Amino acid sequence: MAINSRTRPVVLCVLDGWGERDERDNNAIALANTPVWDRFTSTAPHSQLNASERHVGLPKGQMGNSEVGHMNLGAGRIVMQDLPRIDAAIADGSLAANKTLARLIDNVTSKDGKIHIAGLLGPGGVHSHQNHMVSLVKTLQGAKAQLVLHLFLDGRDTPPKSAKAFLEDLISDLPDVNIGTICGRYFAMDRDQRWDRVEKAYSLLVDGVGEKAVEPLTAIEKYYDQDVTDEFLLPTTIGDYAGMEDGDALLLTNFRADRAREILTALVDDTFDGFSRARTVAWSDAVGMVEYSDALNQFMRTIFPAKKINNVMGGVVAAAGLKQLRIAETEKYAHVTFFFNGGEERNFDGEDRILVESPKVETYDLQPEMSAAEVTDKLVAAIESEKYDFILVNYANTDMVGHTGILEAAITAVEAVDHCLGRLEIAIKSVGGGLLVTADHGNAEIMLDPDIGGPHTAHTCNLVPLILVGDGLAGVSLEDGKLADVSPTVLALMGLDLPAEMTGRPLLRFTESTDTHAATG
Repeated sequence: MAINSRTRPVVLCVLDGWGERDERDNNAIALANTPVWDRFTSTAPHSQLNASERHVGLPKGQMGNSEVGHMNLGAGRIVMQDLPRIDAAIADGSLAANKTLARLIDNVTSKDGKIHIAGLLGPGGVHSHQNHMVSLVKTLQGAKAQLVLHLFLDGRDTPPKSAKAFLEDLISDLPDVNIGTICGRYFAMDRDQRWDRVEKAYSLLVDGVGEKAVEPLTAIEKYYDQDVTDEFLLPTTIGDYAGMEDGDALLLTNFRADRAREILTALVDDTFDGFSRARTVAWSDAVGMVEYSDALNQFMRTIFPAKKINNVMGGVVAAAGLKQLRIAETEKYAHVTFFFNGGEERNFDGEDRILVESPKVETYDLQPEMSAAEVTDKLVAAIESEKYDFILVNYANTDMVGHTGILEAAITAVEAVDHCLGRLEIAIKSVGGGLLVTADHGNAEIMLDPDIGGPHTAHTCNLVPLILVGDGLAGVSLEDGKLADVSPTVLALMGLDLPAEMTGRPLLRFTESTDTHAATG
């Protein structure tokens, strides 16, 4: 493989949730048997990248996530995220004065309806933030609107039994708030077309069908006593909540798109056919915190419209007339397409996509290998076809299994990915290509939360790896950096110029003796 000439193909391999941590205790990556990874880290050029906080456009102390990670990876610049954007609007008062909210109030008031405010409870900062919900409720209460809250409980980006404390904070901030339902995100925030789960959340919200509880705190306590954690809390109505009515309005407070789309589509899209709906609601208005998809934009208005990101990695490759491929299993397909492309739904010219179905299991500790082998089968075939100049692949295992908090399963997940990396290395070297391995954020390197003495299911703020694999790398090294430096590094490998918008920098470094013009095969 040559440096500073057109390497073909360059494969960017994202190991989702694969963070760096020196300590071995409760570290699934360190405890796993990983002969391929061990060889990479001891013989290949490697460095570390920042994947959280200000380095990816997030506030101080905020862990990275897959959406943010892939947007920064693809954009080649630090992308200011919706979390700090909304925080700033709350701080300067512009959220309270937002015209979309004013119109929402007018529309629902004219129908004498209620505003149903739904969203993920807690300060996780990955899909939502509790402060945003509180601010919206206070603004709408000030306008004398009738409100009902529908709380999705987390337990993945927050500790598994943390919702009770978050709910106590919410009630303290909003003592008069009317809570209609509570429900684990397992049901309300699916993204893999598990419509049986979504149907339960839909029936809860629209028709008030579910478990019954007098008030939410005691309901959560009851579930905790049964060892049911936040994520899996059964759809439950609170008090006399009986459902939604024509003329009501919908407001979703989540700011991340992928896990909002299914429940929203069921609620607002007349053409939805994922399951048979006993009843639909004729909304007076439907509003989202952000844009969730082009399709949902036909049915919903937006408080914070998306800001266009120009000249992302995929666009640069397309403009050069080159072929590219995106491949992932279902759980991470949106990340290698929509998010890596800067929030664009469409394919770039010359961009092919391969979707491999994720296994249909209740939780991924039951099949920690997920669909990694099938992804690798198709990936190796694509490499050997020599059809593509750039390939992006995501292995979901260490993130999705890491979220279960089960160490043994996470170790199995790591070992499955390591085996796939070995196959990928053989394929890429057989065609003279280059393999750049990184991650979007940490997760599986911490499987026990020392603060609670229980499973750690959330992402981390740890650094992530960057490794370059290929032939002809004597004298080549990689500098430390951030996720936004990855696309510039890939473009350097491909011999393509960086657009002005990409403020990240190539991390390749080489000695004077390095052959920068060798044939690439």
